Amino acid sequence: MAATVITPHCAAALRAAIALGTAAWGAVPARAQELPPPAYQIAAAQSGVPSSVLYAVALQESGTRLRGRLVPWPWTLNVAGTPQRHATRVDACLALRRAMRDTPAERIDVGLGQVNAGYHAHRVQQPCALLDPYRNLGIAAEILHEQHRPGEDWLAAVGRYHRPAGGPPAARYRGAVQRHLARVLGNPQAMASLNPRRETTP
Repeated sequence: MAATVITPHCAAALRAAIALGTAAWGAVPARAQELPPPAYQIAAAQSGVPSSVLYAVALQESGTRLRGRLVPWPWTLNVAGTPQRHATRVDACLALRRAMRDTPAERIDVGLGQVNAGYHAHRVQQPCALLDPYRNLGIAAEILHEQHRPGEDWLAAVGRYHRPAGGPPAARYRGAVQRHLARVLGNPQAMASLNPRRETTP
């Protein structure tokens, strides 16, 4: 994948992305809790999902390195297995429209949560709406909530978010998200906050 060059022309977009955590440059001390950015907290609360889980999913789905820090990038596409990072929402929308002319929508994932443009087409009026980072997070949170079953660990829902049928792909994905989650929560003991007895949004 070619590296994206973030130029001064992107400065306004980066400022607007502060609430999404994509412009937070400060270093996070080792083992310190990394509070999910405000946009994740809001989307998670609206769907009854732990904000730390939603943020960890976004890190796995669209995470990219900016100034040495892994952050979710809102204008990320995955077209038939090939990831793309675009500098602006406009660029990403143009690329998405081009991709949909040649690639089935079911093979295109979009945005922070890499929402599938085919299977979740009913959630938006048109595909480029998935590039609205707030809407994308809202949909990702809705999907996580739909995949969660009462009394089970949230990581099980995370696996089905990636692959509803489960199996080894879902298990590998759970493991990857769990590593991000451990970083976000700051220590292994904090994972207990996601057990079935405490399903409130952090």
